[in-house]
Amino acid sequence: MSNNIDAVLFDLDGTLWDSAQAVANSWNEALKELGINKVLTKDDIGSVMGLLMNDIADKLFSEFDDEKRDEILKKCCGVENKYIEEHGGILFDNLEETLTELSSKYKLAIISNCQAGYIEAFLKAHKLSQYFCDFENPGRTGLPKGENIKLVIERNNFKNVVYVGDTQSDYNATKVAGVRFIYAKYGFGDVQDYQYSIDSIDSLPKYLETL
Repeated sequence: MSNNIDAVLFDLDGTLWDSAQAVANSWNEALKELGINKVLTKDDIGSVMGLLMNDIADKLFSEFDDEKRDEILKKCCGVENKYIEEHGGILFDNLEETLTELSSKYKLAIISNCQAGYIEAFLKAHKLSQYFCDFENPGRTGLPKGENIKLVIERNNFKNVVYVGDTQSDYNATKVAGVRFIYAKYGFGDVQDYQYSIDSIDSLPKYLETL
């Protein structure tokens, strides 16, 4: 193993796949069911990928009061999980082949700022569960990403990990957790002051050998 790395941790949206259109479709279904005359686009969803759910609600549904935002968010997330599980999203090029190679050398896990059930829907839709030993999200723990990274590290007894993500909040979370960050430049975000980066997910295995 390169440089004694024993685990590679991943963000999900913008790092392993692009689910923006699928999420937009599902949220529009939910809004229609609620009788709300509002249509969200793929770009709307892409602009909030990586944010905590409450921050997403504040940005996309600012015209509503807090109680209504909570109602909308709960409905959207429920419809979304079922839709994602059935329809999936767009996997980045050669993802499964990359996970196959990585999982032969490292333990893999996903830590994402999403609702409970979303990561499970991703794994089930694309039949990728066998590649990951663990996952976590604030929907399940109530913790921010940095703390969830630490939680996954502690319960798996990982010693030397890297985290791959595409947003500034991902980078900030790795600072909290005290782990190295690899910027997925092909994703949704714009990260400042990063040290390591990749231009595609399938370049990661060889890149890890250089660390």
